[in-house]
Amino acid sequence: MRRGITATALVAALALAATACGSDGESGGGKSSGELSGTVTWWDTSSPGSEDKVFKKLAEGFEKKHPKVDVKYVNVPFGEAQNNFKNAAETGDAPDVIRSEVAWTPDFASLSYLAPLDGTPALKNQDDFLDQAVASTKYEGKTYAVPQVIDSMGIFYNKKLLEKAGVEAPANLDELKSAAKKIKEKTGKTGLYLRGDDPYFFLSFLYGEGGDLVDAGSRTVTVDKPEGVKAFKAVKELVDDGTAKTDASDGWENMMQSFKNGDVAMMINGPWAVADTLTGEEFTDKDNLGIAPVPAGSAAQGAPQGGHNLAVYAGSKNLDASYAFVEYMTSVDAQATVAGELNLLPTRHSAYAKKQAVNSEIVGFFKPIVETAVERPWIPEGGSLFEPLRVEYTKVLTGQTTPEKAAKATGDAYRKLLKDWK
Repeated sequence: MRRGITATALVAALALAATACGSDGESGGGKSSGELSGTVTWWDTSSPGSEDKVFKKLAEGFEKKHPKVDVKYVNVPFGEAQNNFKNAAETGDAPDVIRSEVAWTPDFASLSYLAPLDGTPALKNQDDFLDQAVASTKYEGKTYAVPQVIDSMGIFYNKKLLEKAGVEAPANLDELKSAAKKIKEKTGKTGLYLRGDDPYFFLSFLYGEGGDLVDAGSRTVTVDKPEGVKAFKAVKELVDDGTAKTDASDGWENMMQSFKNGDVAMMINGPWAVADTLTGEEFTDKDNLGIAPVPAGSAAQGAPQGGHNLAVYAGSKNLDASYAFVEYMTSVDAQATVAGELNLLPTRHSAYAKKQAVNSEIVGFFKPIVETAVERPWIPEGGSLFEPLRVEYTKVLTGQTTPEKAAKATGDAYRKLLKDWK
């Protein structure tokens, strides 16, 4: 799951309406004498400047395979893509294919914006997909997306700074606090950058204390239970005692720059951040980047399951080419390329046997973490659970509220959103 796309994305939201989407005249065509033709508009939400180049090149490979198909590539700011797609689908002008964050898939499907993919070429060799990756593609017994990449989180660390401080990567929160104190004493640097404007970065702490946002099976809100309060207390203590620095605005950019420049020794992040991290002055020597499991809380070592799926717009005028495009972009070879060039984790079992994945130290590290990552609730409202949590998480980190009040406010907001849940 990639987080933190900023306004520097290649195509701003205002430009989206100007692109030729799935319902325009050029998108017609489909098959002509058995050959695919026409236009497929693809909204890609990957990181501009690093990931996007690889995905765009892959899309060009599809065009070479199908020379009568024109793939209109649009890089959409991640933070705007969910609402932009909903608005476009509501007016019948959505792209043929969207790179959907895993939580968006059941949301879009519940609104009838996505084409069911069971029995289509898009799901070629579906038994090859990881079970945990497939879980996010289902809604009411049907498949509405194909998993493209899967991810989780770890703690990134500057090996030279930790070595200078005489500490190792922390395995739990107590070790994190101890390591941060020594790092400050020996190097003058802050131990951890804790991103304060994105609640996805809070989930490792919530799961680490044995909590969760909701229990979908019993239709119960759980974020305001004692475990949730403990998680809010845990992150507040990290900031209050100087272990971590944080920022309530543009946290992604500030976090990445602080880590790449060596101003902080550690950050919690995922495989989507590796390519950008390695552009930093501290990591011109790639071996200086270390990655370890996120520090465990009092109950467990918890890391969230994330990732991205490719979904087809139900109103696409070129379904045949769209299905083929999704199959191509999620194929074993495509996933191996992404693993080799971006260190992103494949969703197909067989892709892990390809040399690109085998040779990627990052893929090798994150694979066992992904296999034990905590699944998020695959409910239509899953994506909407983050905004109330973001508000309260930020307020806790900036001292505007208490952990107890934050947990209660988040729980109250969830019950309003989910209506008949307990």
